Amino acid sequence: MLRRWRESDLDPFADLNADPAVMEYFPAPLDRAASDDLARVADSRVAAGCGLWAVEVPGVAPFIGFIGLNPVTYETPFTPAVEVGWRLARTGWGRGYAPEGARAAVADGFGRLGLEEIVSFTAAGNSRSRRVMERIGMTRDEGGDFDHPRIPVGHRLRRHVLYRLARPD
Repeated sequence: MLRRWRESDLDPFADLNADPAVMEYFPAPLDRAASDDLARVADSRVAAGCGLWAVEVPGVAPFIGFIGLNPVTYETPFTPAVEVGWRLARTGWGRGYAPEGARAAVADGFGRLGLEEIVSFTAAGNSRSRRVMERIGMTRDEGGDFDHPRIPVGHRLRRHVLYRLARPD
């Protein structure tokens, strides 16, 4: 279930943002303050109509991470754009939650929001996220691969791969 964020989500969100395995393809794990800030921004964007929803698995887990749509807020050759993204605790990996939630977010983006295209991107070596992108029907745009402007030059994660999904006719 994709839903608005709750105060009770902050502790498990901080735990997943501090988990080195979850954060393997990010420059660094997040400290508690940064994690809380991310949750508040995510929820404020959900309230405004386009953001990262908290993910709950009813009867299993009250919170396992986020999935949703997020405007890309920095300049790249493919912006302006809206991305579909996810970050789940390891307990949620391999259970189909990321593709299921991402498909719902994409449907909302093309339906309610009327978007013409949705993108997704990740560090080149992140095969798990790339598989999710492919499972939801996204296509790699090899010519669109880019150096992430928020990751320092020379960092192992700077090179990113770009996937695109056009609004169905």
